[in-house]
Amino acid sequence: MTIIRIGLDTSKHVFQLHGVDETEKPVLRRQIRRSEIEKFFAKLAPTRIGLEACGASHHWARVLRGLGHEVMLIPPHTSRPTSSAARTMPSTPKRSAKR
Repeated sequence: MTIIRIGLDTSKHVFQLHGVDETEKPVLRRQIRRSEIEKFFAKLAPTRIGLEACGASHHWARVLRGLGHEVMLIPPHTSRPTSSAARTMPSTPKRSAKR
């Protein structure tokens, strides 16, 4: 299993990782706490990492580049947001006005 690319979704406490191999098959899907990020990436061979550009991502880009990884900052308007369809509750049927 050789990971060639990792997508890193940053947040306040828990980050989401998604990595693919040479055949573009997912080989890494993991949630990781902020305090574990540097230790996790220090163990990996240098790879390409994609981050959505924001204030905190510039910090993480510097840290990951220091570990030998190639970091790509993606502009926020080009990254695809998560689907909110699964998170919303189904609408309740409306009652008729007749009584």
